[in-house]
Amino acid sequence: MTPERTPLPRTELADLLTDAAQSVSAILTAEYPTAANRSYLHPVLGALSAGPRVACELNDRLEAFVADEPRPTTPASLFTLASYAAALGWLTESLAELTTSIDQICTRAGIPTEPRAPDVAAPDGAEQEGDFDFAFSALELAAIRTAAEAAGLTPVDYVEVLSESLLAASRITDACMEISSGLLEDATYVRDAASEHVWVGDGPDSLPALVRSLLARMEAAE
Repeated sequence: MTPERTPLPRTELADLLTDAAQSVSAILTAEYPTAANRSYLHPVLGALSAGPRVACELNDRLEAFVADEPRPTTPASLFTLASYAAALGWLTESLAELTTSIDQICTRAGIPTEPRAPDVAAPDGAEQEGDFDFAFSALELAAIRTAAEAAGLTPVDYVEVLSESLLAASRITDACMEISSGLLEDATYVRDAASEHVWVGDGPDSLPALVRSLLARMEAAE
């Protein structure tokens, strides 16, 4: 007969959530070398390269946690499990959305088809520059023309795909920040609870921060 395992103390449960928060936040500082002909993807390649690895690491840690506690039954362990699972699900969904956005950007840029010749632009890029929705300085316009030429795109098309890339980067940044802050909030609650009987209420305030955030997002989407 297998002896029952001692439930993990709250400090270790809190450390599990804290470590996960640090791993998720590290996605935002990841760097990935970007070739000049794909410079418009630079805002998203760091997260694209680091995100799946972090998701796999979190999944491995979750499996190890469940293996250590085959059937978490204490309020603290159940609270931790709910928070961790919510974080992993949210991150996985956000990375899937990032991948879809990058696929759309690549399609818009003509990857993997042959890039368009840069000489399709009007002389000195005057016509394309006139179509910009933003006001650029002469120095910025020169940089755009150089980057667009290296990517085989017109200046207008380059600005469009770069804008889409920056928008995708903003979305994954917001998601990672919310996930990380939620994990840290839950870790603090688990560590500093006055007793072992955390998460025993019936109202929504008794749920982990990440679960509450996910529920709020679902309600907003309806």
